[in-house]
This record gives sequence, C-alpha cells and structure tokens, in this order.
Amino acid sequence: MGKHPLLDTIQSPDALEAMDISQLEQVCAELREQMIDTVSRNGGHLASNLGAVELTVALHRNFHYPQDQIIFDVGHQCYAHKMLTGRLASFDTLRQQGGISGFLNPEESDYDAFLTGHSSTSVSAALGIAQAKRIKGEKGWAVAVIGDGALSGGLAYEGLNNAGRSHGGNLIVVLNDNKMSISRNVGAMARHLAVMRARPAYHQFKSTTERIILKIPLIGKYLRNGLVKLKTAAKNAVYNSTIFEDMGFAYLGPVDGHNLELLDSVFQVAKTVRRPALIHVCTVKGKGYDYAEKNPSIFHGVSAFDVETGERLPGGKSYSQQFGETICRLAATDSKICAITAAMCESTGLAPFQNSFRERFFDVGIAEQHAVTFAAGLSSAGMLPVFAVYSSFLQRAYDQILHDAAAQSLKLVLAIDRAGVVGEDGKTHQGVFDVAFLNSIPGVTIYAPVTFGELDYFLHQAIYHVPGVAAVRYPRGAQVPVPAEYSDCHQPWRLLGEHTAKAAIVTYGRTISAALQAATLLQQQGIHVRLLQLCQIRPVDVAAAAAVADCEQVFFFEEGMRIGGVAEHFEVLCREQGFDGQFLITAVEEQFLPHATTAETLQAIGLDRDSICRKIKEALACQ
Repeated sequence: MGKHPLLDTIQSPDALEAMDISQLEQVCAELREQMIDTVSRNGGHLASNLGAVELTVALHRNFHYPQDQIIFDVGHQCYAHKMLTGRLASFDTLRQQGGISGFLNPEESDYDAFLTGHSSTSVSAALGIAQAKRIKGEKGWAVAVIGDGALSGGLAYEGLNNAGRSHGGNLIVVLNDNKMSISRNVGAMARHLAVMRARPAYHQFKSTTERIILKIPLIGKYLRNGLVKLKTAAKNAVYNSTIFEDMGFAYLGPVDGHNLELLDSVFQVAKTVRRPALIHVCTVKGKGYDYAEKNPSIFHGVSAFDVETGERLPGGKSYSQQFGETICRLAATDSKICAITAAMCESTGLAPFQNSFRERFFDVGIAEQHAVTFAAGLSSAGMLPVFAVYSSFLQRAYDQILHDAAAQSLKLVLAIDRAGVVGEDGKTHQGVFDVAFLNSIPGVTIYAPVTFGELDYFLHQAIYHVPGVAAVRYPRGAQVPVPAEYSDCHQPWRLLGEHTAKAAIVTYGRTISAALQAATLLQQQGIHVRLLQLCQIRPVDVAAAAAVADCEQVFFFEEGMRIGGVAEHFEVLCREQGFDGQFLITAVEEQFLPHATTAETLQAIGLDRDSICRKIKEALACQ
C-alpha cells in the first residue's frame, strides 16, 4: 500500500464520483498531509490551499473535464486540484526548476483551464469561456472560484457586473469566503435557511409554485411579483446583502465549505437555475494544520518550515524588513508620511508601520489602481504617500501612475518590492517588467540600491528630494553579499575596479554583487575591467556614460527586460559621448521566466558570476 492509500489510487478526478463520504473525507485528509509535507520543504501557499480541500473535491465530483472548466482565481488554492488531476506523483517537485508550477498553467495540464497568478481575474475568464460554449453550442459549465480577498479587486466587480446579465445559464461563480462570517444574532437562522436553499427539492417546489401562481387569471403576475419582493426583503434582513442577486445571479448560500454532502447538493442545484449562479461557501483558512489556522497570514505564502513546530527555517533579514524599519523611522519625525499597501501588509514590511502609525496606514485591498490614485489624492492635499507593492503587481496600475500621478507632477513614492527575479513563484510573479514600463513615463525617477544602507539613503532621497514620482526598487530576500570593503553609494553612479581598463561592466541593483565577484575573478586571470554601478537608473546621468565612453568594450548586465530597459538607453548615451566600441547587453530577452530558484534563474539568463566571466572572456577572445 502506498503512502496515501486512497489518494494514490486516483488516476483522474472522475474516480471521486464512486466514493462515499467517509472515503472522500479520507482523501481530503491525505491531500492535506501531502500539502503540508511538500510546502514545508519547498515553500508555497499553504493556508489558502488547506482551506479549499473539500471545496476542490466537491468541484471535481460535480464538474468534469473536458466538458466543464474550473478557473481558480489567483491559484493560491490549486494544490488539491493539481494532485487530483494526475500530478500527485510529481507534487514533490512543486515550485522547483523543471517541476510543477505553484499556480495554474495550461502548458502543464489541460485541466488548468486558464493561467493564473494574479488576483480577481477568474469571473471575467470564466464568463468568456461560458459565452464561447454558448456561441459554439457546446454543453458544460464554466466555474469561477474566487476568494473574498480577490473581491477587493475592481476587475472582479467588472466581471460580476457583466456576468450577472449575460446570456445562458452555464456560468457558476463560487465565492470562497474564508474571512467573513455571518453576524452572531442571525447566524443560526441564516445557516438553517442556507441548508434549505441548497436542497434540490426546495428549488423544484419554488419553480412549481411560481408556475401555478402565474396561471391564476388577472392577478397571477402581480401576486408572483409581490411574493418575490417579500422574499427579497426577508432574505436581505437575514443576509444583510443581496448585491449578487441585484447583479442578476441566483445566489445560493452561505454554505459550509467543509461539508461534502452539502457542497454536492448545492452544486447540483446551481446546475438547474438556468441563469448565472453564485454559490457562497464559508471555509477556514489553514484548516487541518493548527499553526496555519491560528496564523493564516503567516502561512499564506511561506518559505520552508518545521512541520512539528510551525517555525520557519532560519533566514536573514530581508529588504522588505529593512524598508519597514526605515519608513517607520522617517514617519516618526514627519507626520505627513503615509504608507499604503494592497493587501500585502506583512509581506511588504509594513506591519510595524501599521502598529505605530495606524491613522496614516492604509490597506486598500487587492486594488493597485485605486492605491495609486488614492496616493495621488493624498499627495495633492499635501501628504507624502509611499506605496509599497510587489513589482509584478504594480504593472496593474500603469495607467494611474501615468495619468493620475506623473501627469500632475504629484509626489508619489513607489517602494517596489520583489524587483527582478523572484524565483519559485514563476512567470506571473517575476519583477522584471517595472523598469521598462516606468521608463516610458515622463518625469519618473528610479533608484536601484544594493545594500540596506543604500536602500535607506535612496528612500530618503525619493521622499524629500524628488519632486514627482520616484521609485525605489529592491529584490526579494536577504541583502546580497558584497565585499567587506564595499561602501554604500550615495551618488547617482560611481566607478569601481580599475578605472583605466578598456573593458567595462555596467549594472545596477543586486547584480552588482555578481559583477564584483566576476571582476575579482577576471583580475586573477589577468583580465582588467572597470565596474560602473548605477544607483539612479532613471534618468541616467550623462556623466556616467562619459565615464566609460573611452572603453573598447562595454558589457551591460541587467536583471530586467532588454526591450525598454536601462541598457538600451545607456548605449544611446554612450554613443552620444563618443563611444564607438562593442556594446554587449545581457538581459531578459522576450520571454516569461519559468519557476526555479532565484540562483537557477539568474544563471539561466546569464547574470551570475560565472556567466558574467564567461561572457566577457568570450568577447575579448574574439578581438
């Protein structure tokens, strides 16, 4: 017998249909056991996945590929789905190079109907799939599974607004509510009514009664309409909101998202309502693992940890933590400083700020567009807003940075976390696009510190010495290693290494660490290079280009997209300063970077020490 007696026997999710409730509960327990074991070693999103186990099992019992498609919003709850759809044997490779992704990816499996990784997209995507089925005359449902957190994103409401008045009844939205609860005074009644509404017999009785009433001469239609209004008023009194029904959905719930029998029943009801249905399920984030249930935010996205104690494995202080300490220190002496996050308080290092300056801390939910325009409003009224955001999430707010902040020359500081390669989270989370799109916006200043000291200095510069939009970008994790003799740079640029060498390395951000190591190794082999560090990467000081214009070769290494990046602009400046030698760029070419460790990815794109050495030696050998 295998490690998981029942789970190991499931070759496809269709096997779940023949199982009884006790067997299904065992499958759920085995799914949780495998999740905890794998994530404790590989890291990943644990609490949200643990909370969606029964929901996922019930979904696969009631909806079947290829006729039906299930789209999990964000993908933070897709681990059970992956194990049930033929990827159990490879699940221990989760988030590893060459292994399975931590999010949904159609390239990985046909069961993954839509690429996910960012929030609030599932309803729009599922609506598109449902309408395509309708147009082509195909049977089957499109099911969007969206969490209550993702409902704080505006795109979710755009999708719901259109979906509720859409043609056809082949769209089902499952609201996975793992945070809100029914108020205490009406909780028992609400739960009782929810169970009733989840029973097929209730809806059959409802439809039969409506047909009978409509057949009553003269008053049938008016009587039916009056009863509908009465029912809606009563339901609103119990549930406090009928927003989904106002949008056009048949609302079912709330139901216990860990009750497999009730979930089966409500999914069957949803298939009979002949219009878009929204099923509200309540789940417990982190369910089945005590540490995750007690601290779901800590176990949302987690690095490797000890299963027995729940303690994370030792790691160094991160750039995010350093940012959090610095912004608190500045805010202590300046009451104008405000901090904004888009549902990432702990992850961006702002928890201390929230505790110390609650009246100046704003968590706007998963709403980056709103965050930027809100910050612009604060700025226009004389405040100093700092928006801490992951690089990959900032791209949602491009229009707001452009029009609402930059076009008005308003003070806005973007603390861009997870800049550059992020590793295991893969293609939807890589922070390699922000420089290219910010480069296209007039008046934006961008800093790229290497050390914690440089982060402190340039954050101060961004807040107090840049008149408009300023970005300070820094990578994920601990400070990169630099030689003991390395001193913090407090200038837009500086030369390191041998200033008279005819070959120059130019780079910025954490790539400085690999470049310094490469320069030392090359020197030991008799190859001499200058090293130009750019701390302000937009606008680039012309004097920085002039400092390497007399070189014969310039090697620019950039942890970002080549197209629209700093390197292309820097080459133009060098040519304008009289440089007529070789200008060789190593950057992210036109591709999306897959999941792997950060070190593996940097090596793959040629930004580690050995790759830098090899690139330079090969080019010089061709001279």
